[in-house]
Amino acid sequence: MAGGRVQVVREGGLGFVGFLAFIGALVYFLQHPNGFWGVMLGIGEAIVWPAILVFHVLRVLGA
Repeated sequence: MAGGRVQVVREGGLGFVGFLAFIGALVYFLQHPNGFWGVMLGIGEAIVWPAILVFHVLRVLGA
């Protein structure tokens, strides 16, 4: 960078935790896939499980 300023961002830890949670969910949902569509369903579930979890927690809390 010729003459430019360098900006250091130090708030990247939560993204790494989210990535590890995604990998863990992927391993969990892909333990026993039944063919190609079973793998696709497992990948989809691994992507959306946090939203489903928040939905159920809010429902239990009455929100």
